[in-house]
Amino acid sequence: MKVFTNRVLPEKVFQKLQDDGIIVTEWLGQRELTPDEFITYAQEADGIMLMAGMKINADILQQCKNLKVISLHSVGFDNVDIETATKLGIAIGHTPDVLSKATADAAFLLMLATSRKAFFHHKRALKGEWKSYGDTSELLGIDIEGKTLGIFGLGSIGYEMAKRSKNAFGMDILYHNRSTNEKAEKELGARKVSFEELLEQSDVISVHANLTPETKEVFNASAFAKMKPNAIFVNVARGGIHNEADLKAALDNKTIWGAGLDVTNPEPMAIDNPLLDMLNVSVLPHIGSAVKETRDAMMELMVGNLLAGLKGEQLPKCVNPEVYKKQ
Repeated sequence: MKVFTNRVLPEKVFQKLQDDGIIVTEWLGQRELTPDEFITYAQEADGIMLMAGMKINADILQQCKNLKVISLHSVGFDNVDIETATKLGIAIGHTPDVLSKATADAAFLLMLATSRKAFFHHKRALKGEWKSYGDTSELLGIDIEGKTLGIFGLGSIGYEMAKRSKNAFGMDILYHNRSTNEKAEKELGARKVSFEELLEQSDVISVHANLTPETKEVFNASAFAKMKPNAIFVNVARGGIHNEADLKAALDNKTIWGAGLDVTNPEPMAIDNPLLDMLNVSVLPHIGSAVKETRDAMMELMVGNLLAGLKGEQLPKCVNPEVYKKQ
């Protein structure tokens, strides 16, 4: 079996695959592959290990006739044309659950850092601006103790964020979801509400949903206009869920109070993006799962998905289980 990966693998992972008789080709370049380059490497592959946000569209999939499995190093899978993959009998694996706590920690960090304008004040410290700012209210943060947290997409990551916020700050938990999360309702007193109610009642909104046609830029000018003027918007899911121009306008106009972003739209964010210099905005470069223990667990699950797919077995964590009905 032949496998292609768009990143250099950890040595122990590379060696494990070789010991299993798998021929592994790694992309050694310091830049992203072009689609044509990707096709050149992937055409002969039985499996692909895909890291970062390389887009795999229908055209690429149709030119890779040998593919049995694409194993993603992520929970999200919006960078792969799942419908086409399923039609072609290609199983898509991903890594849910193992990064839930680390990603929730990032959301919690962004909520707290934004509420205290910590990134802005860190920049002040770097410039030697240690003067007391007294009653200059523009530089003051806001308290989140006892406030209302709204979770958009209450899966495992959203649950961990809600649990941290409830336990640390006694926050009331609202959520908007397609399904009812009975565990969150029982253990955290979470209450399921409509999207409109989530916008209107939340002091902090934290996004933990997949990027789909339904969620694409659902947080736009209309949505921000319905939020509280003291609200903080946090997104650690996918940047495409918010409209960045509308978010900036909402912050400029004081329609909402602040924002914490681990994902941006587009991504990466341009270095001259004005959001980076706003005192009430905290931006991280998509590091939600960037903890050694978490990345190791993701890699282990990624390899497990890959090996199962190469053997024709059902993947431990499969995005498109309907692919097995076609076999």
